[in-house]
Amino acid sequence: MGTLVYEDENVAAFNDLNPQAPVHVLIIPKKHIARISDVSGGDDACLMGSVLVAANKIAAERGIAEEGYRIVVNCNEGAGQSVWHVHFHLLGGRKLGWPPG
Repeated sequence: MGTLVYEDENVAAFNDLNPQAPVHVLIIPKKHIARISDVSGGDDACLMGSVLVAANKIAAERGIAEEGYRIVVNCNEGAGQSVWHVHFHLLGGRKLGWPPG
């Protein structure tokens, strides 16, 4: 795990050990949810909102909020998920192409 860069009661965020952009932060909900497709309504929906609020704060702190950033979450092996705890990649600090894959 990389250096802790953000933490609140719902999420923790770390610098990615294999960054794909100048800013590459992993944002991880503290509640275990294996994959994004396992998210249900209610508390899980609020938790996902907490992830997005954290991403916005980190983007602002890292100076990429105005130029733009990407939030990526992989679901299952076919999409590149290799860690079985849902996590979000915050990427920015350079021009990001489309399509990404």
